[in-house]
Amino acid sequence: MLVGVIVACEVLFWLALGAGLAARYLAGRRRLGAVLLAGAPLVDLILLTASVVDLRRGAAPSIAHALAGVYIGVSVGFGHDLVRWADARFVHRFAGAPRPPARPTHGRTHAAHERAGWYRHAVAWATGSILLGLASLLVGTEQGNEVFLGTAGAWGLVLAVDAVISFSYTLFPKRAGTRSPLG
Repeated sequence: MLVGVIVACEVLFWLALGAGLAARYLAGRRRLGAVLLAGAPLVDLILLTASVVDLRRGAAPSIAHALAGVYIGVSVGFGHDLVRWADARFVHRFAGAPRPPARPTHGRTHAAHERAGWYRHAVAWATGSILLGLASLLVGTEQGNEVFLGTAGAWGLVLAVDAVISFSYTLFPKRAGTRSPLG
């Protein structure tokens, strides 16, 4: 059941985002667009509620429950930037605004961009890990600890690798015309 809710929430998020941008720029209804865009974070509340209800009804803790915490953390850490990114591209494509600037590819500005991305990732991890820790306390079982704390730990490892890569550009900035070994 929860996997279906996660999929539905992902679809609802993108529908709210698309509908909000379409209302704002295609229909010229800025206030309606703002209301629809504000609906995107409400999807997280639906997901959190569904996860808690499922666990309280006795469902065995699973990766689906853990993914709900990860999803919410990512939404908190990256959601605002994702909406801003989509807004800039939508207004360019459909409302005649200038092309959004390309992300920096070298030098100090690239290093700052990479660090900012890591800071957002750290916020996402911290938010998600708090939710995962609370879920572990809510369930209070060894299986819950394994699922929720294990997910937070694995994500922490990903965050550490991201830190090494992101901050390496501060120490060793990319030069113009060079390719990163990571793409």
